[in-house]
Amino acid sequence: MRLISILTLCLAPLAFAADQTADRGPLQLSLKRAVELATSPEGNTNIQLAGEALAQAQSRSAEARAALLPNLDAAFADQSSTRNLAAMGLTNIAIPIPGFHFPTFVGPFSTMDARITGSQTVFDFGSIRRFQASKVGVSAAKSGVEDTAERVASQVARAYLAAVKADTDVETAQANVALSQAVAAQAEHQKTAGTGTGIEVTRAKVQLANDQQQLLAAENSRRAAHLRLLRAMGLRLDVEMELTDKLQYLPVDAVTLAQAKAQAIQKRPDLQEQQEREGNARLSASATRLERLPSVMAFGDYGDNGTGFGSALPTRTYGISVKVPIFDGGRRDARRAESDSEYRSEKLRTNDLKEQIELDVRLALDELRSADDEVKVSREGLQLAENELTQARRRYDAGVANSLEVTDAQTRLERARDNQTAALYGYNVARLDLAQAMGNVRATASETRP
Repeated sequence: MRLISILTLCLAPLAFAADQTADRGPLQLSLKRAVELATSPEGNTNIQLAGEALAQAQSRSAEARAALLPNLDAAFADQSSTRNLAAMGLTNIAIPIPGFHFPTFVGPFSTMDARITGSQTVFDFGSIRRFQASKVGVSAAKSGVEDTAERVASQVARAYLAAVKADTDVETAQANVALSQAVAAQAEHQKTAGTGTGIEVTRAKVQLANDQQQLLAAENSRRAAHLRLLRAMGLRLDVEMELTDKLQYLPVDAVTLAQAKAQAIQKRPDLQEQQEREGNARLSASATRLERLPSVMAFGDYGDNGTGFGSALPTRTYGISVKVPIFDGGRRDARRAESDSEYRSEKLRTNDLKEQIELDVRLALDELRSADDEVKVSREGLQLAENELTQARRRYDAGVANSLEVTDAQTRLERARDNQTAALYGYNVARLDLAQAMGNVRATASETRP
């Protein structure tokens, strides 16, 4: 009995925590919150990889800087040795001392050396240029983090829009089922009143079955869209969530092609990253060319040397060394040609990216204008379809029309609903494409809703 009481006390906090988790319900998720979660340091895997790439670039910069800083080493050696002098050619040496013969084997004898050695680069243009190139590489890695965040934000925003569209499709399918149920009840009423036929009831039930099937398909598509959104955000796939934003029309501030292009050139992080990569390649090529210049280094050491601690005496060495490269078998020329080629390649990539940015902006503006027109047309078509169905049902109730007219109007209304959902989704995707082309996806996701 005592054991049961102890287990109850231990499990009570866990049960309370589980109840608290259950009470919190599904995760309330807006587009802004989804982008923030995905672009956090612990969010999407690509964000984490970009952070690691930045850490690696910073480590390479520290390594390049180390070539310009003092290098200090400390060493201690205490050894006992023997020597075979005959192996060194020291044998049969005539010594003008009676009774003394030059030894063949000497030792054992002890030597001790405790020493600090240091060196400092005084003049090396190649190392300086490499350090400058590494700093530009760090800047490029930081821009790479920003570019990755923009791309992840775009990916998550698209997945969120797809999930919102899936929710809207389910709501539309539910509305279609409710409408089909109402039409089927109307047909049953008309048949009971003697103004309808059995075929009309059957026709209404067939339409209801089709709409119910469409509802099941929409619910399955919604589950898949939610899973894709969770995967894009880097969250567990068993997280329950509820999307708080809905598909709606939000006008975009008028912007000209020149303004959009200028903002894209200024803000696109991928262009900034590429320009910094070009600068890194330029400095690396310069560092390779500067390796032909002489380099100057100061060196020195200080320590105690002797047969033991008691007999050790301080000794030191210091000086300056000048290294002048003369011939290395052509390796330096090959590296210079390779680095020059890499620099030219980066310049080509920069120019190509600028042209791609202009294309992205042009296509996004055209797509947005077209999507805006589609939203207006779909809105008008939905109003007309609703009016048509209302009139058809009135005529059917009045007995001046049969159920075919109602079914046709119902089908056109369902198509109009789907058209409006597709138009709103396309319009919001076009807004996202323009924001991505101009380099402000995260700002757009934070300021507006879909």
